[in-house]
Amino acid sequence: MSGGSVPRWTDSHCHIQGTYLDDPGGVDAVITRAAEAGVDRLVCIGTGDAESRQAAELASSVVATHPTVAVWATVGLHPHEASHGVAPIAALLEELAPAPGQKLPGTVVAVGECGLDYHYEHSPREAQRAAFAAQIALAKRHGLALVVHTREAWDDTFDILDACGQPERTVIHCFTGGAAEARRCLDLGAYLSFSGIITFKNASAVREAAALCPGDRLLVETDAPFLAPVPFRGQRNEPAYVAIVGAALAAIRGEAVSELAEETNANVAAVFSLGP
Repeated sequence: MSGGSVPRWTDSHCHIQGTYLDDPGGVDAVITRAAEAGVDRLVCIGTGDAESRQAAELASSVVATHPTVAVWATVGLHPHEASHGVAPIAALLEELAPAPGQKLPGTVVAVGECGLDYHYEHSPREAQRAAFAAQIALAKRHGLALVVHTREAWDDTFDILDACGQPERTVIHCFTGGAAEARRCLDLGAYLSFSGIITFKNASAVREAAALCPGDRLLVETDAPFLAPVPFRGQRNEPAYVAIVGAALAAIRGEAVSELAEETNANVAAVFSLGP
């Protein structure tokens, strides 16, 4: 592991592009703080046409501006925006999706986040289901991983993955289910990504899922700027805090923090085919 005894982390899911960023120092300050906290790899997640392009542009620019930090991007349509349709996302993937093989820093590594959100229903359920199915097809077409958002929609999520044929590599981001949902995801071969929710007092079911997840299917994320972990709950989240989430996850699992960092780094490299 690089950096001697200091764990190095990958934030497998964050939103630090322009639409979401609210920091006086801009993205440079956010990335600098992440590096200082031991976070040297980030995946910036797209949630729509503009946000996905911003993520890709940010990832590309960091190659030159922060040589010690690697950033990758995803292109996707969040279920909240599903009623806008997937056509712009499909066009952007035609433009930006890299060739098969390892993905160098600055490139697109996945389709998503996409899926179903029946809690808010900002888009009708029918539109959400259609957009999710279309993005599963796009992930398979381009040989990319799939990043799934699912909230209060487990049965439909599994039904659509079964009906469409799951991509080879799938991440259930910001996992919010319990043991039963975790086992169903794992049976599909999916990776489970845990956020600062595991530090919340009322998240015992999520902690149970985190404890049972095999080490080779485990990811850690911030979902910044959302869901800051305790003791920053209620404040703006940022990638630097993934070290806090990782330490909490290690405690839940009874592992050394350094071991969990190594596991999750290897897993994020595998699921997203990250190059050096």
